[in-house]
Amino acid sequence: MVIALERVLLRFSLPIVAALFLLTIGCVFFWVPTDAGLGLSQRIFYYHVPAATVSFLGFGAGGVASALFLANGRSEWDMAARASISVAMVFATMVLVTGSIWARTAWGTWWTWDARLTTFLVLWMLFASYGLLRSFARGTELGSRYAAVLAIAGTLNIPLVMMATRLWRTIHPQVIANPQGGIQDPAMRATLGLSMIAFLVLFAMLWALQLRVLRLGAKIEVLLLEAVEGGNQR
Repeated sequence: MVIALERVLLRFSLPIVAALFLLTIGCVFFWVPTDAGLGLSQRIFYYHVPAATVSFLGFGAGGVASALFLANGRSEWDMAARASISVAMVFATMVLVTGSIWARTAWGTWWTWDARLTTFLVLWMLFASYGLLRSFARGTELGSRYAAVLAIAGTLNIPLVMMATRLWRTIHPQVIANPQGGIQDPAMRATLGLSMIAFLVLFAMLWALQLRVLRLGAKIEVLLLEAVEGGNQR
């Protein structure tokens, strides 16, 4: 099932991603109105929020795939989790970078230990540790299982990040589900929705590419091991 999904995504996703992002760029820079308070810098919102959403979905999918790997021991779920988390880390890093740029304009500082920012940084560090563990373990069965447990633990931190603006006093704006404000203009809502779709399709494409890289890398390791064993027998 995982391999079939990979093939479908690799076959059809690239032109869809290109079309969606060209349309998104046009909407962001030529259609949506300029925010009265933040000015042009607010347009980074249409990339910052979708990147955060996709990173949450990617980490969550990695946690689910890790749980399935622990349950049945099938390597395809382990590879699916590893691919999902590695791609989600790209988007999570994008969140930190774009957030810092936006904060510099809105708050006058590149970083502040706000509850939302801090919890997201902790989430990023947890999954960065996952990547380090995978690198040091070098594909061992025990290393894969430890990494799966770490992925599940990291996934459990996602709701805390999402609820940080409600649980603590924070200067981070609540834009999407804010009854007292947020984006109200139809053009802004439509552009945000389009950006969400574009980022989701981009994530799916990168996940499929990363999954193929991991599968090919595993096959190469098997071939190298067989070649070494064959050479030793001679």
